[in-house]
Amino acid sequence: MYPFFRLALEVVIHRKSRALGPMDTHVSFHRCWPWDLDVFAELNNGRTLTIYDLGRLPFGMRAGLFRVLRKNAWGLTMAGAAVRYRRRIRLFDRIEMRSRVIGWDARFMYVEQSMSVRGQVAGHIVYRSAVTDAEGLVPPQRVADQIAPGLHTPALPDWVKAWVEAEDLRPWPPEIAT
Repeated sequence: MYPFFRLALEVVIHRKSRALGPMDTHVSFHRCWPWDLDVFAELNNGRTLTIYDLGRLPFGMRAGLFRVLRKNAWGLTMAGAAVRYRRRIRLFDRIEMRSRVIGWDARFMYVEQSMSVRGQVAGHIVYRSAVTDAEGLVPPQRVADQIAPGLHTPALPDWVKAWVEAEDLRPWPPEIAT
């Protein structure tokens, strides 16, 4: 089940936090609870993605994204993700999460997040996210202009560009589906 109470707690914690610029980094803290574990007594890989939500959604709130989404009746969706798991996260570990926008292209915004435990990076994820309306995708520059007029994307790092290129080569629908 989705951790709605944990998300509500994050919203309460951060609703009075100072506003962030769209390119700032949001820092949040989380805990690995018994219901987050897999059969190996470490943070379940699927739950990891959900816990990343608990950092990303308050970031969007603090950076002004949700205000713009509500004003325009736009939606927000994830269009892809690349995850790295490097260290185990165990029961009751305190997780420091950092969330930020890397930049955007004509279709997607790229968001990265990291999880650290005791000063060691345990995981990293990069998402490509899309804002949508009834017509389809909303150009990210249009979204950025409403959050911070005049803001333009920084150059995407080479590793993000390579990931985007790899995703463009990936067949859709996937061959396994047929």
